[in-house]
Amino acid sequence: MTSGSYRLINNRAEIGPLAARLQGSSVVGIDTETTGLDPYQSRLRLLQLATPAETVLIDCFSLTREDLAPLAAVIAAPHPVKIAHHARFDGKFLWHHLGMDLGRESGSLFDTYLASLLLSAGSDSDRHGLEPVVARYLGHSLDKQAQLSDWTGELSEAQLDYAAIDASILLPLHAELTERLSRADLLVAGALEFECVRPLVGLELNGTHIDVGQWRQLIQTWGEEHARIEALIQSELTALGGGHRQIGLFGDAEPVNLDSPAQVRDALARAGIILEDTREWRLQRLAPEHPIIAHLLQHRHLARNLSTYGENLLEMINPITGRLHPDYRQIGTPTGRITSNSPSLQQIPHTEEYRSCFTAPPGRQLVIADYSQIEMRILADFSRDEALLAAFDRGADLHRQTAADMFNLPIDQVTRRQREYAKGLNYGLIYGMGAEGLASRLDSSVTEANSLIERYFEAYPGVSRWLDEAAERAVSEGHARSASGRLWVFRLDPLNPEQQAALRRVGKNAPIQGTASDIFKRSIRRLDEAIARGEARLVNVVHDEVVIEAETSVATEVAEVVARTMIAAAREFLPRVEVDVDVTVADSWIKGG
Repeated sequence: MTSGSYRLINNRAEIGPLAARLQGSSVVGIDTETTGLDPYQSRLRLLQLATPAETVLIDCFSLTREDLAPLAAVIAAPHPVKIAHHARFDGKFLWHHLGMDLGRESGSLFDTYLASLLLSAGSDSDRHGLEPVVARYLGHSLDKQAQLSDWTGELSEAQLDYAAIDASILLPLHAELTERLSRADLLVAGALEFECVRPLVGLELNGTHIDVGQWRQLIQTWGEEHARIEALIQSELTALGGGHRQIGLFGDAEPVNLDSPAQVRDALARAGIILEDTREWRLQRLAPEHPIIAHLLQHRHLARNLSTYGENLLEMINPITGRLHPDYRQIGTPTGRITSNSPSLQQIPHTEEYRSCFTAPPGRQLVIADYSQIEMRILADFSRDEALLAAFDRGADLHRQTAADMFNLPIDQVTRRQREYAKGLNYGLIYGMGAEGLASRLDSSVTEANSLIERYFEAYPGVSRWLDEAAERAVSEGHARSASGRLWVFRLDPLNPEQQAALRRVGKNAPIQGTASDIFKRSIRRLDEAIARGEARLVNVVHDEVVIEAETSVATEVAEVVARTMIAAAREFLPRVEVDVDVTVADSWIKGG
């Protein structure tokens, strides 16, 4: 049947001819309408396909997976190019309900949502839903009222018109965004992002397994310790003369509300500890002098655990799969780093008590792999500093080698404190840290920190030169790029001294962190091909770390494949420096287990 400028298909006989016509098109816009946001608990109602010649709406309630099978090969093929807005969402529903794969070949997918994010180059003011993107780049207004309508019953003409427009508008939007990516020299970065969509579709569908009983035991331990620390603090406040803020209605003394900054500040003042406020950094400075301050910090830490990681996390377990399925934001920062929420597994502390709760189910193990000191290796490759490159070539302990170079010592005579100084410098300087920041990190004087920085740059003159040049470029050009060309435009005033200092700091780090994101995303793309079988699947990513769940019988073999694949991905961007990957096979999310 037809209506307006689209065709609604609800019978099997039309699917084969449609597949044949799609094969002859260079591009096809793809969109979906669903009954909800979770592919496991919601249904796929419409699949919309638009070419320059026609727009077709397929009623997935009227057709089976087998009926639609002829379309699967077309959608998975390199051509036509599939155009979608936020393709990861559509990809999850298409794969789960219809077995349709958006394709892994380079150039087979164009995501207008990701393209918009790249073009915004770190701007916080731009929005990236289809409506604002179409308005910004095509000057058209979309009516999105039907988006939240009921898609479970008989579809209205307004719903069908809305669905058809959302698919067909992708064709001119693709043309405009392709041209803009080209002018901004972002085509390579765009291809890198588009190729990463398919692995993230699999990642979100796979989910990660958590031992609920072990997590609840951890919650109980936190609760008991929280109550103990609270009682201890109230007792200490009373002993110091700062407890019991007022008398209640029945003549009983009310304890200090430790969750109230004002009450805590007043109680500490009565105890002789005067504070402007109770911000954490201020309390941390006083903790070594006052045990009660250390206990307050511990109380806050436990309270955060209970609110952030307690039962709230378990409530996010999908009732169908029994797993956590975070929403991964593919371009979560201006440097391209992947972030996640609902829940944010990136925020899970690295300690064993937390990570041991994230396990592989019976018969499977986790392969945990991350790049070793990847940002320092990027700095070595970018700066071509001979001493830094030589350290990586030898496979030396970089921080110990740095300390030996700085203090002119044999490497076996470097003390633990000297190594910590060097580690602080290695990572601090690429984030634009100055002498004051280093002094705070190392608990040293500013004079001593300045001296350490001078010695560091004497040992690594190439690093000094590259960091200075990167800072100057940020000020003069107002932007920075990663190895793929990923762009971050700085919205800071170079004539304002404070903002210029911030500009110089971010100018040093942005190319490094952006390139780390480039490398990691290429590794995900390569891993998607390397482990494309049922025995192994990607279940988590955190910054430069991947977690793959594999059958126990092949876990060791998978670990070897993962290491080789990640190293090969890094070499595409870092031709000079040696790259290393740390890999662990374990029953839970613990490195070195």
